[in-house]
Amino acid sequence: MTRYERGMKKLEEIDGQAGQAVVDGLRDIAPDFAHYLIEFPFGDIYSRPGLDLESREIATIAALTAMGTAAPQLKVHIAAGLNVGLTREQITETIMQMAVYAGFPAALNGLFAAREVFAAH
Repeated sequence: MTRYERGMKKLEEIDGQAGQAVVDGLRDIAPDFAHYLIEFPFGDIYSRPGLDLESREIATIAALTAMGTAAPQLKVHIAAGLNVGLTREQITETIMQMAVYAGFPAALNGLFAAREVFAAH
């Protein structure tokens, strides 16, 4: 199995069809970037042993919340967290924890993103 094939399989496991929409959205502007997006994060990193998908999504939600500038990606990963088995409480607590390290504005923005995703699910 190629890195791309492994990445697509992992992406579908995590995001269902939402991940494919991101890839499709890049094809007309940066098809190579779409390919890299599948191979490296999902084909190489998410496919590694050592952390389960729930732990990986907690880490990703925390990082994106702390960045404070990645609301669209945060929403995708909050939905992915729900998809791989995280509870709303686990996601909310992860985001609240970021108030300590990234500040209240970042945590507030993360909580508002979570509210949107929870309402849609």
